[in-house]
This record gives sequence, C-alpha cells and structure tokens, in this order.
Amino acid sequence: MNVSPKLFKRIINFYPPYIGAGIKVEYISEDWKELHVSMALRFYNRNAVGTHFGGSLYSMIDPHLMLLLMQLLGKQYLVWDKSANIEFVKASKKKVKSVIKVSDKALEEIKRNTKKGTKYFPKFSIEIRDKDNDLVARVEKVIYVKKKCI
Repeated sequence: MNVSPKLFKRIINFYPPYIGAGIKVEYISEDWKELHVSMALRFYNRNAVGTHFGGSLYSMIDPHLMLLLMQLLGKQYLVWDKSANIEFVKASKKKVKSVIKVSDKALEEIKRNTKKGTKYFPKFSIEIRDKDNDLVARVEKVIYVKKKCI
C-alpha cells in the first residue's frame, strides 16, 4: 500500500467495523512510527454494565502495529498479527485513547533478527487510557515478521 499517512487515516476511519464501534484514528505521524486512536462511549459500544465493551477496546488497537510495521519495513517483509492478550484494568465510561508507537530500537531489532530470512516475533505493549489518563486496559501484541527471500 503506497499512500500517505493522511490519506490512510481518512480511509481507515471509514472502515465499517470502526464506524460501528465508534473508533477514530486521530493522528498518524508522517514517518509512520506513531498513531493515536480513540473511542467515545456510545449506546452501541457499551457492555451489559454500561462501560466500554471489551471487544471494542481491543478492536481499537488491533490492526495498527501490523499496519505501521508493514509501512516501515516495506514489501520485502511479511508482517502478520500472531497473538494478543488484553488485561482489563479499570472499567470506564469516559472517552478512551491509545498512542501506538514503533521505536527505532524495535525496528533495528526486527531487521537484525530477520536478516537471514528467519521468523521473528517482536512483542509490544500498548496501553488504553481514559480521558483522565487512568489505565483502562493493557494489551500485549506479538507480531510475526519474516524477511522475504528474493
């Protein structure tokens, strides 16, 4: 995919599951290393007790590391989501947000560990916080990365 971060943000904000969950990508850095996403509590994304539905909290951050890494590493790499674990820390009725970052150190580590075409499974930790900056959930994501043999 060869689009600018600005165009990609517009496109993903029209993704039907995101519209249905009330999720909004608010910012993507020009270098593809940082993304901000948020979700306001609405009648259609509440759980049985009136707080954020856990599935929507996870959906809010689900594809972004994979998509950022695909842009950062380029077509010579295979990048897939491998696994994830979400820990619900505190229920909230307030707007939630997450800042997802890929550091230069993580990129160097990925390139070093996939140099010979071997599979590598970097782990990332992502926090979801509410409007008051209280921790709502913590997500551990494992990404599958392999350099294509050309």
